[in-house]
Amino acid sequence: MKNRTVLISGASIAGTTLAYWLHRHGFTPTVVERAPEIRAGGYKIDIRGAALEVVAHMGLLDEIRRERTDVQGGSIVNAAGKRVASMDGDTFGGRVHEDAEILRGDLSKLLYDLTRDTVDYRFGDSIASLTEGPDGVDVVFDSGRQARYDLVVGADGLHSNTRGLAFGPEQRFVHDMGYYVSIFSVPNHLDLDRWELTYVGPGRTALTYSTAKDTGAKAMFLFSADGQSAPDPRDRAQQQRILADAYAAEGWEVPRLLQGMADAPDFYFDSLSQVHMDRWSTGRVALVGDAAYCASPASGQGTSLALVGAYVLAGELAAAGGDHETGFAAYEREMRPFAAANQKLGPANIKRMVMRSKAQVRIAMTMLSLMHYLPGKDRMTAKMVEPIHKAATAISLKKY
Repeated sequence: MKNRTVLISGASIAGTTLAYWLHRHGFTPTVVERAPEIRAGGYKIDIRGAALEVVAHMGLLDEIRRERTDVQGGSIVNAAGKRVASMDGDTFGGRVHEDAEILRGDLSKLLYDLTRDTVDYRFGDSIASLTEGPDGVDVVFDSGRQARYDLVVGADGLHSNTRGLAFGPEQRFVHDMGYYVSIFSVPNHLDLDRWELTYVGPGRTALTYSTAKDTGAKAMFLFSADGQSAPDPRDRAQQQRILADAYAAEGWEVPRLLQGMADAPDFYFDSLSQVHMDRWSTGRVALVGDAAYCASPASGQGTSLALVGAYVLAGELAAAGGDHETGFAAYEREMRPFAAANQKLGPANIKRMVMRSKAQVRIAMTMLSLMHYLPGKDRMTAKMVEPIHKAATAISLKKY
């Protein structure tokens, strides 16, 4: 086996999953993570289709089901708080068959606990520079530490540091979809019990939900950027001003939900963006997950892409005997159609999640209020979830 030592940048879902599979195939992975520890909590995520096979092969499926959010359903509300339409949790979340919903932090902990004894994790550090030579990659870390690895993989998200160092500026690869997303913890002042409420206004959607794993609640905001440029990702005050200004005229529970952002320990704000690249590797450096093919949170498939991508990358490297050129090329051949199918979901979904005009909102609310009474409503519901199920199963996993 060639190229046994692999540095993974990012203890993300993709990073920890890749570390697991690399170790299982006989490689020696090291994970470097800027944060001081695995991030807890977070928003709810879905594991669908082929990704369920990956976690089953890892022996985690039963544990994931025990940690499920157990969200029972969701309702669309109007500005007065009246429930216009309600659905069961799986329909509301676009889940079918055995799809699983879990908090991101709970999945991260499961993956970390599975790998902590076999993988070298180095928290509180990051890659400062990469210099590739014929026999490996010389890495200098922010801490000043230096080391050489046979291969380096960036699993460090939409704003990947590794991608910037190895491939070039972010602007070449990150494509803004014209929307913002913000998520943070709030008090459960509505006393929600494993339920989600969604309010839709022109260009603005707000929702809040509670899960079985959280005594509080989460608030989420999706809104049109209206042509303004993205704020500094490190400037929380500027991000919060943009969010508050965007929803200043909205009713329902929006003002009270926004009050929670000032003290939220997990405030998150970013553009809805996708990553499109001609290739996911250069020399001895490769990318996986959002760093390579982010589909945006609107797709509902970021976690599944990360799990499947990590499985395929590790498997193809192993099948190639560690030959990075052969392994990286095979990884791209296997993953590109799957990534493309799931990226298509993002632009289509966001148009249904954030409506552009009062007329669109009014028509949608009318249709939702009548759907329960319409003949063939089950077929209509199935048609709503069909695209995401089709994308989630758009790959046949090899047994490496």
